[in-house]
Amino acid sequence: MAEIDDIRNMNDQDLEENLDSMRKDLMNLRFRTATMQLTDTNEVKRTQRKIARIMTVIREREISESSL
Repeated sequence: MAEIDDIRNMNDQDLEENLDSMRKDLMNLRFRTATMQLTDTNEVKRTQRKIARIMTVIREREISESSL
């Protein structure tokens, strides 16, 4: 639960940078999975969940700004 709190404490620019970084990591993990070089296959799922958490926080902020 501490991870989502850490994400919510980031500013918008940090969220966008982190999202781009996670997407690049996910692409790299997919390549490594396809070439049988990835030993921990759960890392793909964890990275997808991190991306989803970041996108959720971004969307929450968009909704809260539009309701003002």
